[in-house]
Amino acid sequence: MAMLGKLKSFFSTDIGIDLGTANSLVYVKDRGVVLREPSVVAIQAGSKRVMAVGEEAKRMLGRTPGNIVAIRPMKSGVIADFDITEAMIRSFIEKVCPPRFYSKYAKPRMVIAVPSGITEVEKRAVEDAAHAAGAGEVFLIEEPMAAAIGVGLPVSEPAGSMIVDIGGGTCEVAIISLAGIVHSYSARQAGGDAMDDAIMSHMKRVYNLLIGERTAEEIKIKIGSAYPTGEEKTLEVRGRDIVAGLPKTLTITSEEIRDALKDPVALIVDAVRTTLDRCEPELAADLVDRGLVLSGGSSQLAGLDKLLAAQTGLPVVVADDPLSAVAEGTGVVMNELDFLARNRRAS
Repeated sequence: MAMLGKLKSFFSTDIGIDLGTANSLVYVKDRGVVLREPSVVAIQAGSKRVMAVGEEAKRMLGRTPGNIVAIRPMKSGVIADFDITEAMIRSFIEKVCPPRFYSKYAKPRMVIAVPSGITEVEKRAVEDAAHAAGAGEVFLIEEPMAAAIGVGLPVSEPAGSMIVDIGGGTCEVAIISLAGIVHSYSARQAGGDAMDDAIMSHMKRVYNLLIGERTAEEIKIKIGSAYPTGEEKTLEVRGRDIVAGLPKTLTITSEEIRDALKDPVALIVDAVRTTLDRCEPELAADLVDRGLVLSGGSSQLAGLDKLLAAQTGLPVVVADDPLSAVAEGTGVVMNELDFLARNRRAS
């Protein structure tokens, strides 16, 4: 049996997945991050037959005929539709691990990052979806820990490190010391999706203009900000006039979008301040020098680092590749999979 286990380990592929609300990234051992796809699945209405996954499915959002529905199966970092999530994970596995003659006997081992605030039931749903999609052993790691490891924070040292991971569905804040999370806070309405919703609501309320998720995301990326950056921008936006029912074009400013984003940005600031309020004096002293690191796709909102620095008085740095931080962290954890598996069986 031991020899069979070694053979399975040799032939199987270790995979790390950042299963995000907006985007999913896949890390393959010895190859790095090999896949970055939107967490979107296009299905045939009524049958749940998968038509497209990832980038191809995202292009269909808001543009599909009646018999095709483009949906996002993850909400606030957790599974909202089990079957569609399973199909999405399966598609990712097939893209990075083409079927081999031994795949029946050597299913890929998988490390999946999950929000720190999810329940045991939600964790079980992630594990079950991964197994159903073709995974062998499944290990879960909390997103802020994976992000901290991915950006290179010294998480094993007896000193405090702080990570703020802002994705599409959640804002994960954690203070880490001695390879453990000392304090964490998970805000489920403080991610990129909430920012997009705020922009869509603003356009509807102020201009009677209906825009879709993709347009709102484009506005956020191009002229969105959390703090004055010194350069005010304008952008031409197209949508549908609610009153006339006709296409309409207008020009908006970065200043008004910053105002529209106040609520979701305030939730991020509150999450950081709440976590700091719980912090022990010794760890707080460490953070004065070390500051905090921002990761996640939505951490790239212009001026967010300056706003947090102003609100907390701490140094704030955005990771070099914030979108890949969690996936890179799962890759580092893969080197400990054999140790984790032995401990799991022993317990």
